[in-house]
Amino acid sequence: MQGGDSHALEDAVEVVNREGASPVLLLCEHASSHIPARYNGLGLRAEDRLSHAAWDPGALAVSLHLSRALDAPLVASRVSRLVYDCNRPPEAASAMPDRSELVAVPGNFGLGAAERQERVDTIYTPFCEAVSEVIGARKEAGKQTVLVTMHSFTPVYFGKERDVEIGILHDDDTRLADAMLAGEDALPHRRVERNEPYGPADGVTHSLKIHGLAHGLANVMIEIRNDLVTSPEEEEAMAKEMLTLLRPALAALAAEGGQDA
Repeated sequence: MQGGDSHALEDAVEVVNREGASPVLLLCEHASSHIPARYNGLGLRAEDRLSHAAWDPGALAVSLHLSRALDAPLVASRVSRLVYDCNRPPEAASAMPDRSELVAVPGNFGLGAAERQERVDTIYTPFCEAVSEVIGARKEAGKQTVLVTMHSFTPVYFGKERDVEIGILHDDDTRLADAMLAGEDALPHRRVERNEPYGPADGVTHSLKIHGLAHGLANVMIEIRNDLVTSPEEEEAMAKEMLTLLRPALAALAAEGGQDA
């Protein structure tokens, strides 16, 4: 998933299993820590380039497991969220942050309008276009679509430990989140919470709004604490846990005719 340094669309985003039959469309906006050479590493320290500030560890691996298990298409960014966070609109300061928690991002200090637009054009727009193309093709083929975005979060944020292990996040459309949370007893060993450790007020539901709500698609954002996905075995096990929540929720949604508005 680590792309080259061309400005071409295919280097900014990858679509896996484009023709998947599942109603689920998976998005992974923070799949990669890759920083194209033209950004000179953003001036980051080596350890920061591989930290949770640069990407969501484990999120892509879990997404790929889900894609295979569900036969679902997956759209994943191939560029670090510190270059451009595809879960943020261009006008948001956090789209190209000069600081992420305790990590300073010198390469984002004082970006001019042209520099910001270059990142929008070469990273954000190709990602959004890829998602729109998949949604459009599925609609033309008569396939129903449910949007699921996959993320991970750090267990300690600004020095504060987080007890939540799995977050089920939503914006105005709560259908899929409600259905998943109704089955949380299937994971009695996990602390599963609604709109934690983030929620709409934190600006994290951008993808849900522009790719889900705007198309009338049931949608949900899943956040996994990244200390639970530190090995291939843990990533596979977590994917199975996510399926334990997702499959009954999808069935319930389909029974209610709620996969598409």
